[in-house]
Amino acid sequence: MTTLTTPASTASQTAPQPLFERAIDVLACPYCGGDLRSDGQKVHCQGCAKTFNIDSGIPQLFAPHDPEQQKGDVTDIVKAFYEENPFPNYDDIDSEQTLMEKATRGVFARLLGEQIPQGALVLEVGCGTGQLTNFLGMHYNRRVFGSDMCLHSLRLANGFRERCRIKNAGFTQMNLFRPAFKPGVFDLVISNGVLHHTADPLGAFQSISRLVKPNGVIIVGLYNKIGRLTTDFKRFLFRITADKLSFLDAHMRNKNYNQDRKRAWFFDQYKHPHESKHTYSEVLNWFEANGFDYLSSIPKIDPGPFTDEEKLFMPHDRGTSFTRWVTEMEMLMTGGKDGALFIMIGRKRKS
Repeated sequence: MTTLTTPASTASQTAPQPLFERAIDVLACPYCGGDLRSDGQKVHCQGCAKTFNIDSGIPQLFAPHDPEQQKGDVTDIVKAFYEENPFPNYDDIDSEQTLMEKATRGVFARLLGEQIPQGALVLEVGCGTGQLTNFLGMHYNRRVFGSDMCLHSLRLANGFRERCRIKNAGFTQMNLFRPAFKPGVFDLVISNGVLHHTADPLGAFQSISRLVKPNGVIIVGLYNKIGRLTTDFKRFLFRITADKLSFLDAHMRNKNYNQDRKRAWFFDQYKHPHESKHTYSEVLNWFEANGFDYLSSIPKIDPGPFTDEEKLFMPHDRGTSFTRWVTEMEMLMTGGKDGALFIMIGRKRKS
């Protein structure tokens, strides 16, 4: 691997070359789709000759979805929200070890880290502060890009990556409707808790699904239409009581959370300017229409409990409309745990 050398008098170790420079052949101009090249200071399009800044090691490849209507657009509104309220924060994470401990406490992240194939090229779309990207990038035989439209969040993500010298993770500012990557290059594309904050969730899915190579995998996490009703009701109560009843949310009562972490959760769940809700059957239709076969889900829609040994990338039974509805009702009855987010995993057909 090529490195950028630093004189011994100023540094005891050489700095690893940024991931976007080592893998620049998979990047593309968000305006014309042309090849990109970097001189270490800026990124240059070989097609339309546009030039993009590099901020704190992050190439700024964000292109407005519709430049004529950007002001007041949902993308612009949500971008401004997360610039002010990055989620999640790093207040309780100060090392690779603490990030790994936090990530592996959640079964999904642990299984994902264990089951992604060797040598995979991965993209997390809407990575926020990049905790999952950094966690997955700790693996020596894997390359993981995290993209987001919010530069503030990406600076937090890349700052942690640099402090911990996580060489196989990298971050790029990008609008998911105008991807800064070439079609069909990723083994795995993850977008967890993102598409429902866009004005066109299906269009957003179609956009990122084009980045998946044949036989590659896509993972999307969305708010559930039925399970999210509990959150909707609490949001109403908080609004009419000026947030005096915020203790009704279990995260706000968690003694292990500091105030910044509680605030980040509360704003993301109850103060967000835009969200939509979806169903298992709806996303199955997205998969079918865009050339993906269903593999698995969390919570499961096939018989049996979700276990610590679940095979995320193995085909599971997709159930029936009735069994999927039952799963959604179970999410509602448990109080919309974790915001009633459900995860769907699909594999792109080879032809």
